[in-house]
Amino acid sequence: MKTPVFIDSNIWLYSFLKQDEEKRLTAKKVISSGIKNSICLSTQIINEVCFNLKRNNFLESEIKEIISSFHHDYRIILLNERIMATASDLREKYPVSFWDSLVIAASLSCRCEILYSEDMQHGQVFESKLKIIDPFK
Repeated sequence: MKTPVFIDSNIWLYSFLKQDEEKRLTAKKVISSGIKNSICLSTQIINEVCFNLKRNNFLESEIKEIISSFHHDYRIILLNERIMATASDLREKYPVSFWDSLVIAASLSCRCEILYSEDMQHGQVFESKLKIIDPFK
């Protein structure tokens, strides 16, 4: 099995929305380059994606289909007490937001080595294990 990677909500959103074609193609390339069962995302990411799709006038039927495909095609990490405690530890060690710390902790929980995100510092490494990659750089 390929080493798992975590994909942040902004990458997913670019892949669904047609606002920036260059970023859309890059996001789709990032997603399609992973083996389906090696891509991880958390329930937090699903919530963020759905919230923003709804704001962009996606129909509920479209959102349900996306939720179903997330659960069918990718590894979903449920936020639990251990992940939330790890997120708290990360906030004590690194200058990260509450929400980003949950994404990082979820990534670490599934042993990801790469977290694709546009919103975090490109190249930063957490816990000597997880590297942030901004695919748009």
